[in-house]
Amino acid sequence: MLCISPGYIHAIAHLAFRDNMIAYKEEMTAKDMRHLFSMERLVRTEISTLIGLMIKEDIDYTIPKWWILTWYIKKTDALLEEIHHALSGIMFSSITPEKLSEEEFDPFSKGDVLREVIFYGGESAYAFQYRDFAPKKYASDDAWLELNKGFSIQSARDIVFTITEIQNEKMIQSFYGECSVLMAHAFAVNEIVERSAHNRGEVEQVLSAFVLPIDEKNENFCALHDFNATNATPLIPIDNDKFILFQQYSLVEALYESPFFWMHDDKKYLPDAMQHRGKFTEEFSMERLEAVFGKDHVYANVDVLMSKGKKAGEIDVLVVFGGRAIILQAKSKRLTIESRKGNDNQIQDDFKKAIQDSYNQGYECARLLGVAKLVDDAGKEIIIKQEFKEIYIFCVVSDHYPALSFQARQFLRYKVSQTIFPPFILDVFTLDVMAEMLTSPLLFLSYVNRRVVYSDKLMVSHELTILSHHIKNNLWFDDDVDRIYLHDDITADLDVAMVVRRDGVPGKRSPEGLLTLHQGTPFGRLIEEIEARPDDGTIDLGFFLLTLNGKTIDTINSGIETILIRAQQDRKSHDITIMVGNAGAGLTIHCNDAPIAIAGPKLQAHCEYRKRKQEASVWFGICIEPRDASLRFGLNLNNKHKPTASPGSIKRDKNKVGRNDPCPCGSGLKYKKCCLSL
Repeated sequence: MLCISPGYIHAIAHLAFRDNMIAYKEEMTAKDMRHLFSMERLVRTEISTLIGLMIKEDIDYTIPKWWILTWYIKKTDALLEEIHHALSGIMFSSITPEKLSEEEFDPFSKGDVLREVIFYGGESAYAFQYRDFAPKKYASDDAWLELNKGFSIQSARDIVFTITEIQNEKMIQSFYGECSVLMAHAFAVNEIVERSAHNRGEVEQVLSAFVLPIDEKNENFCALHDFNATNATPLIPIDNDKFILFQQYSLVEALYESPFFWMHDDKKYLPDAMQHRGKFTEEFSMERLEAVFGKDHVYANVDVLMSKGKKAGEIDVLVVFGGRAIILQAKSKRLTIESRKGNDNQIQDDFKKAIQDSYNQGYECARLLGVAKLVDDAGKEIIIKQEFKEIYIFCVVSDHYPALSFQARQFLRYKVSQTIFPPFILDVFTLDVMAEMLTSPLLFLSYVNRRVVYSDKLMVSHELTILSHHIKNNLWFDDDVDRIYLHDDITADLDVAMVVRRDGVPGKRSPEGLLTLHQGTPFGRLIEEIEARPDDGTIDLGFFLLTLNGKTIDTINSGIETILIRAQQDRKSHDITIMVGNAGAGLTIHCNDAPIAIAGPKLQAHCEYRKRKQEASVWFGICIEPRDASLRFGLNLNNKHKPTASPGSIKRDKNKVGRNDPCPCGSGLKYKKCCLSL
């Protein structure tokens, strides 16, 4: 067998270095990460498979001749490619002319087809997320860890971080040929003790929790999806003082996931461990949503009560903002080994427990919003005064769930209504990145809306691909587009931004696009001012603006600049009107500094006229200052809802203005001679 050949460990060292190393000069860019998305690159599960097969026999550290090492590497690449073709071939072999003619035929519905998606699907979490979330996940379990393992979760996190720092420095030396590739993956206990604030005893205790036992031969690892001991214990011992780690990602993932399995074996403590696990998912989700919406808009453990106090449901986290609601249901279920092997029944059972049940609970609560009484975890009733226009159901899992987006698209059964949108299925890692990049309620909810509206059209391996595309290009597609396939390399810009923000690597904190494109433009200033006025009317306007494509935004920018110049020159009121494609919506912008008592009715009348003329369902109106194009006030005319406006705006007159009546703008002229002719 190739993996137990003499000196094969050196081939693994080269492959891990080749396919995981990111080299950059002054600043990291998306280009520096492109090789990570190459079809020739080995993914982490493939390298883990090689390591798992290698340890089936005692490791031979003999340094092979260069031509033997080269043959090892080429042969490994060829065999792994053959395995990939074999797995993907199962799907293609099921596609026959007869099957294609069947209306209900779906080649992705079978477990043996899903094996390929699960094994090769992209990682949903960043390494620094596993590393830094572990202390939060196990904070309530510290007493057990210190008693049974001899260290706290924070100490384990710090020591793991030190290991990665030591390795990164050695990788750089290896890159310039100053040390062997294998030794770049090695580290000693003394190196950690010298670099960290922890004594040797504590360091050894942490390492022992993640070290592969000397006598471990991975006997149960006989197929790709079998349990691989090197994933749970990725540190390979050279001797009592020195270890090899081929993939840092495997170590931080073990830090995040393994402690629960340690506690799982303690039957007396297991109920507490289970409770703490669920508590983490809820509290973490709430914390990230509070960072976006503020604490006044986010509620935890909300009871949904019907008449006589009968409990009809419970919402783990509820967000109420500007006529929108997010119902978040948290779960801590995982994809089992049997599912990874392609067991149809087990895949369906895992998905039901992790996602479908969570969605069903969320949907029942969504139906009752505005009808039932809501009580928060402190026993205080949540008073909601406005009518909900949009309700979003989030189903959040706490662990990496392979091919989650793909499975949700295949298996989830859901309902929609005028206000309840398709569900958003995600993990805590995606929620974290969304809150990091989309820092205002307007940006966050606008993305959620576009994401769920396109649920049936998007095909991706994981959620970050969609988010990255949105941040770069705005998530907007023509109505006649039936299917959108997004490749993982789209996430490169987002990956760089997150590494810059969380690990302090030099580079751009925000990808070029949605977050940067309109900075300093009239459109960008409008969005900023709308975000500063979180009332229903301005939020509706903000959502409308953020759904516009680049061409329409350019038209708005040039139009505002034109009327601004004219208003400054002649001190008169000027305006532009834009009809948005087939959206049945329009926008009118007035530029003047007239008193609101005059400017308000004039904008109102103009918008009503254009809305009738265009037979639009929605029409927005804005009045801006001639001095700097800042937002004075706005209004929203909507057939389905009463029009709302930001502070200072004029509400719609219930009485229709006749042609010969005085114009409501206050000009003194008849309506037919003034605003009716606009």
